[in-house]
Amino acid sequence: MPRYARSEREALADLMLELGPDAPTVNEGWTTRDLAAHLVLRERRPDAAGGILLPPLRGHAERVRLRIAARPWPRLMDQVRRPPAWSPVSNPVTDELANTMEFFIHHEDVRRASPGWLPRDLPAGLQAVLWRRCAGLARLALRRFPADVLVQAPGYGALSVGRGGEPVRVVGSPGELTLFLSGRQRVARVQVDGPPALAGQLRGADLGM
Repeated sequence: MPRYARSEREALADLMLELGPDAPTVNEGWTTRDLAAHLVLRERRPDAAGGILLPPLRGHAERVRLRIAARPWPRLMDQVRRPPAWSPVSNPVTDELANTMEFFIHHEDVRRASPGWLPRDLPAGLQAVLWRRCAGLARLALRRFPADVLVQAPGYGALSVGRGGEPVRVVGSPGELTLFLSGRQRVARVQVDGPPALAGQLRGADLGM
């Protein structure tokens, strides 16, 4: 059985090691060092990881992340590459479920911050896994969007989310839709059709978690 979480993790670690700690990422204001610290916090500091999603805990999470980011770069990259077996999100039982989308997205965060990037030709199996994750991601990201949004991945499926009104259609491969729905619209290669105002609003919406 393919281990996409592991392969995306290894590819991301290799790329960050090649580019160094000060390379840009798609995440505004974050370098590769910032991203690496985020990943280490998420896997190794459950006391602070809740701050990734919960505003009341964000201050503590950010203080922990900054302390992690100050570690020597080789040590930080080793911790990204080799998560602890006890981690709630990266143990052998949870790794594929919790980390395939996470590491795919962050791999692309680094890849697409460099000039001249091109989309990868992803394995069909990875595309299928990402599409299965897209349903939950779309419902979360578009729960407040003031229109019906039809999300289509040709060859994989379609789903409709939103709050009603004039429809907007987003078409792309599962990988590109994953990036779009996680708030990376400016680097996601998708087609957005619908009323111009709504299409523009969707392209500029804050869809990240």
